[in-house]
Amino acid sequence: MTERIAVIPGDGIGREVVPAALSVLDALALEFEYVEGEAGDELREETGEALPRETYELAEAADATLFGAAGETAADVILPLREAVGSFVNVRPARAYPGVDALRPETDLVFLRENTEGVYSGHENRLSEDLSTLTRVVTTSASERLAEFACEYVERGGHDGFTVAHKANVMRETDGRFREAVLSVADERGVEAEEVLMDAFATHVCLDPEGFGVVVCPNLAGDVLSDLAAGLVGGLGLLPSANVGEENGLFEPVHGTAPDIAGEGRANPTAAILSAALMLSHLGYEAEAERVESAMTGVLSDGPRTPDLGGDAGTEDVTEAVVSRL
Repeated sequence: MTERIAVIPGDGIGREVVPAALSVLDALALEFEYVEGEAGDELREETGEALPRETYELAEAADATLFGAAGETAADVILPLREAVGSFVNVRPARAYPGVDALRPETDLVFLRENTEGVYSGHENRLSEDLSTLTRVVTTSASERLAEFACEYVERGGHDGFTVAHKANVMRETDGRFREAVLSVADERGVEAEEVLMDAFATHVCLDPEGFGVVVCPNLAGDVLSDLAAGLVGGLGLLPSANVGEENGLFEPVHGTAPDIAGEGRANPTAAILSAALMLSHLGYEAEAERVESAMTGVLSDGPRTPDLGGDAGTEDVTEAVVSRL
């Protein structure tokens, strides 16, 4: 069976790291059909539209989507694309790799972030010159859906359980509902679930990252805390992500467009390549996903490395090294 992959490079270094990821996928000689779509800042400047309907439908109809980066239009691109693939959870690993100068080399975390609700639901209003409001949306059904995924994730991966990071002591109705739903599902499934206030987590994970493994979060908390974890392992250039739905998925590096280096050929392709590995796993190519991750890990350990990791290699140099290991 030939899988159809929607490819949306986006802006900035997205146009450099996505081709790198495709080169790695090509080295596996799998039966993928690539269909490319446009989105992002440059497209809006040209057409007035950051995410055209045809690109949305491309992602909606594909078996998976590989996305690069968007700048100022990120909310206009990423949020609808997540909707297009039916994503309800964002999976963000944050792992320190051998050979990379990490602040906390013992870090090995995975954030499972609710992907449809919270303050990213889009219910904002400017009511006057002085007053704006934001409505935070949390439902039991979405929280339970995330919890079911989390239980399956830890059971499949052999983890001891997971930690729920929340702020239910202040946001009693919204995070209170989220907390209750997630802990209830974990209890029903017989999965060990600890809980921690998200601000306390931000402190403790910096001091003792080995105290955590899989972390389940509401939408905004997962976004912020996973970026914090990036600082422990060597930067956003190392972090992949998967926006997972029941059938479809959107896979993207966590980093942005990096306009200061875009077009110079020295962007770090690691996060995009690891995002492609997550995509392979989602599509059922577990052995190939492990091969890609192993090859990328070997290059991070032995080099060549891009300037953000202390080296002087370019994007193509790193990509060729990964392909060579494959």
